[in-house]
This record gives sequence, structure tokens and C-alpha cells, in this order.
Amino acid sequence: MLLLGLTGSIATGKSTVSSILSSPPYSLPIIDADIIARKVVEPGTSGYNAICQHFFPTTPDLLLPPSEYDTAKFPKGAPLNRPALGRRVFGDSEERKQDRKVLNGIVHPAVRMEMYRQLVFCYLKGCWAVVLDVPLLFESSLDTICGIVLVVAVKDPAVQMRRLRERDPHLSAEDAENRVRSQGDVRVKARRAEFMEQEAGRGLVVWNDEGKEELKQALAKVMDTVRGKSPRWWAWLLLLCPPLAGLSGVWSYWRGMVVSRRWGEHELKERAKL
Repeated sequence: MLLLGLTGSIATGKSTVSSILSSPPYSLPIIDADIIARKVVEPGTSGYNAICQHFFPTTPDLLLPPSEYDTAKFPKGAPLNRPALGRRVFGDSEERKQDRKVLNGIVHPAVRMEMYRQLVFCYLKGCWAVVLDVPLLFESSLDTICGIVLVVAVKDPAVQMRRLRERDPHLSAEDAENRVRSQGDVRVKARRAEFMEQEAGRGLVVWNDEGKEELKQALAKVMDTVRGKSPRWWAWLLLLCPPLAGLSGVWSYWRGMVVSRRWGEHELKERAKL
């Protein structure tokens, strides 16, 4: 089974690509980190309790007031006020970075466990491929377990900011910029995918500066390449021979670690030239 890592940055079109891949003619299962991240911090979960314990004393509006949610659907407590939590963790100051680190330390381990559970389920179902949709794929080092990484990117930063402000009009210009920065420069992610392709045939980029139809066409070409790299017969062979699947997974992970290390060395050399 091919693990196709899907990443990008906020407002670059990653969710649109995920939606296309989940529909015919691809019909691929999607493991969405954002959806899982919401699930693991629902009221009553250990993640929710840890967030409340750390942030509530200094963030009075951390939880939604009863007038803003259906109390019948949340009998275990008020849901998190995500805009308030976002203001607390997004930004470049040391305080914001530390808060973001604490939040990630609570959410990421729980998200990973749920991801792995869903991956095993997809493997047992005999899926040809599964999409791992993670905004911070590189930052969380999950690219190392992926057979191929697909980055959805835009070349023009203004396009990204415009789409974000149109999608979330409640965000101020400063809030929007902080959210973009928190997920890293998508053009750097695109360069990393291109580097992965050169080094090990593991990275692809879909540029999304135009409309949805152009995006669909670009994605179709990319998926033709993906099918060539990982044919369906290989997925069936891995399903019928679990030991081979295990060896293949170890080999893929090792290659991913090597390429990640080479990218780090490459970036250091590039910075040294400046």
C-alpha cells in the first residue's frame, strides 16, 4: 500500500486536492490530520483536559459560551474556542512559540496514534494507496514514512493571503499573516519535494496559482506519475505477503530518513552561501 503524504500551507489548496483525491476517479481513503486533531481534543478527552489545564488560567475565553454551541451535543463540557486558542499560539514571539510547542506536545502524540490505527485498517482493506493529509508533514517528520510526498503550493504569496482572507474574513491582516507563517513558507516545502524527487523519486509538486479546473488538470498529470511509481499489483502483493510489506515499510522509512538528512545538509550549504 502506497502512503501518499499530502501537505502544503494554509490557503494553498491542499484541502481541495484532498477532496478531489477522495472522489472518483481516484476514490482514495483520506487520513486527515486536522479532522483527527479536532477529534482528540473534544470535551472529555485527555487532550481537552490537558489544554484546559495549561491554557485556561491565562485564557479566560478558551471555551465557547453556552450560547454558541449545542449543549446537548457536548454533555462533557464546552468545546474549545478555536479563534481564542489560535490567537494564543500563532505568532513569532517567544511566548507564542512556547505556547505552540506546548499545544503541539499535547495534540501530536494523540493524532499520530489515531493515524497509525487508520493506516492499519486501510492496509487490511487492501487499499492501493492512502492519503496522509498533514499540514505540518515535514515539521513533524511524517514525510519519512511516506512513499511519495505531494506538496500543493502557490508561487505568489499574495494569492495565498488573498485566499485566506476571503475564506476567513474574520481574520485581521496580522492574524492571517501569523497563520501563514506558523505553517512555514510553502515554496520551501515545494523545493524540498523537488529535492526528494531528484534524490529518491519521492516528491511531487502541484502548483495552484490559478483556478480549480487548472488544478484538476495538474493533479491528473501528477497522479499518472504516482501510479507509475506504485502500481496496483504491488499493493496486492504486499497485502498477500505481510512480511514483504514489513520489509518494504522499513526500507521506505530508511530511505526517507536518508533523504531528510540530505535535505538538511543541502539547506545548511545553501545558507552558508548567503
